[in-house]
Formats: sequence, C-alpha cells, structure tokens
Amino acid sequence: MASLANAVFDDGLSELTTNGTRIDVCTTEPTTYAQASSTYTLGNSTITTGSPADRVGGGREVTVSAVSGASVTGTGTAAFYAITNGSSTLYATGNLSTAQSLTSGNTFSLGSFTVGIPDPA
Repeated sequence: MASLANAVFDDGLSELTTNGTRIDVCTTEPTTYAQASSTYTLGNSTITTGSPADRVGGGREVTVSAVSGASVTGTGTAAFYAITNGSSTLYATGNLSTAQSLTSGNTFSLGSFTVGIPDPA
C-alpha cells in the first residue's frame, strides 16, 4: 500500500490556503480559471481557509470559511464551487452541498466546508 507523509499533503493544501482567496458559485463544474470566474459563475466572494488538519477517514483537509451576503451577478442554479486566486489560477472545485437558485442582484450564502486530500488507497 502506498503511503505519503502529512507534510506532502500539507504542502499542497498550503498552496490553497495561501493563495485561494476567492470562491465562485457556478452552474457547471469549471476546469479552468476562465470558466470559474466568467463562463459559469453566478457570483463570488472573498474567502479564507484554515490550516491543514487531519481528515476524517484519513488524509488532510482545510476548512473554507462561511460566506454571507455575497453578490449574485447572474441568474441560474449554482451547483458547484470554484476556489481561485482571483486572477489566474483555479485551485479547487466541487459540488455545493445543496444547489441554489440565484437571481442577479440578490445575495448568496454558503456554510463553511472542508476541502481535503484522502490517504492513498
């Protein structure tokens, strides 16, 4: 069985923690920064993340801060999140715990959640 030290996971998560400062809520899961910040976005907010910690089930994770009162810039159903540096790099994407119908001009909120790297199988 493969094994990696926590420091290996933490280095990857530290990149996200240090530079992942923006979250977009998106209609489709993006694979590029342009898709995350323009093509599929319905709104965005500034975020912070905690320090790497043990992940339930093995591995490491960081907690992404809750978002409240963030501006909605498009109309549609947000089903995914994208974490970027706000200028050029997409760091993480995933499903929202619950899809949200959003209307331009309103606001959205997200609860805190974790992003992690599981132990190798």
